[in-house]
Amino acid sequence: MDYSQKIARQIAAIPRSGIRDFFELVQGREDVISLGVGEPDFTTPWHIREAAIYALEKGHTSYTSNLGLPALRKSIARYVSDFFHVDYEPLTEVLVTVGVSEAIDIALRALINPGEEVIYHEPCYVSYSPSIAMAYGKAVGVHTRKRDGFSLKPEELAKVITPQSRVLMLNFPTNPTGATANREDLEGIARLCIEHDLMVLTDEIYSELRYDGEEHVSIASLPGMKERCVLLHGFSKAFAMTGFRLGYACAPVAVTEAMMKIHQYSMLCAPIMSQMAAIEALENGAPEVAKMRDAYHQRRDFLVKRLNQMGLDCHSPGGAFYVFPDIRKTGLSSKEFAMKLLQEENVAAVPGNAFGESGEGFLRCCYATGFDDLKLAMDKMERFVGRL
Repeated sequence: MDYSQKIARQIAAIPRSGIRDFFELVQGREDVISLGVGEPDFTTPWHIREAAIYALEKGHTSYTSNLGLPALRKSIARYVSDFFHVDYEPLTEVLVTVGVSEAIDIALRALINPGEEVIYHEPCYVSYSPSIAMAYGKAVGVHTRKRDGFSLKPEELAKVITPQSRVLMLNFPTNPTGATANREDLEGIARLCIEHDLMVLTDEIYSELRYDGEEHVSIASLPGMKERCVLLHGFSKAFAMTGFRLGYACAPVAVTEAMMKIHQYSMLCAPIMSQMAAIEALENGAPEVAKMRDAYHQRRDFLVKRLNQMGLDCHSPGGAFYVFPDIRKTGLSSKEFAMKLLQEENVAAVPGNAFGESGEGFLRCCYATGFDDLKLAMDKMERFVGRL
């Protein structure tokens, strides 16, 4: 059977994830040091795991409300108010989702009509453009630059806004560059959103992982922005809970209701054991988050120093757990560099162009891995670069 005529056109046109394609080469190889997959190397703190175990032992194995457990939504609302300085009504403006990925998907489907434009800044997380395509939107990327720390500048955003622009997607701190946004730039971006009546999806999954004493500012907290923002957050990164698959969206009632319609007919609800563990994370997890952040901060400083010493120009990212060194002076493309590094030194990192064409000439190295492995990986990379 010719399945080329059976697969939906918008799905057939979507490329496979550049990250996953690359790391299929690594699967099963114990000799490889991986600086690739963006997942904390820490185990979920014990008291959070214990909450999930206790929920199971107590027989909490049922469905929950489509929106999520009321107790969790109240905890989320308190946390968001304290950390992001935005107030949401927990029973009507908070939706618990199966990871932030689901929240992105249902927010896009709830907000855009076929052919409308969704603007995003790149290099960016690999799912943004495909998620827009699957919602029948038109993806419009804005290139960010190394000289700006890969942050989105209002003047660059202004260049791509058209009458068809409907939504702006933001991600600060950013995967893959670790870029952050300062208050001044966010205020400029907010003015453009108000002027052009744009809704904003702000993915702040790495917001707890900020370094050098920088303040994290959510665009949703700025004047006039709560009403046009969907604040996306979750538990995977800061709380090391990737396998719990739990995220949430905070938005005005009408938007939450539209997202909930899609959620209830697709996912129904997030797993109850994960939701109960998340309550424990929000209520008592801050000390472990701080310890993990301090460890990431130390690793970031180490990697930035070593990469610059070996001649790969690397800015010091303000957040997340990635560095994004410039490898252009080697004369190799991003993919060539990554492949040769893997083949010759058994070190795996992700080609920058996996995160959009503006990532060409760069390499994403994740430092959410043990310090001994990071030191060995840098020694191997320095030897590799020296040969080049």
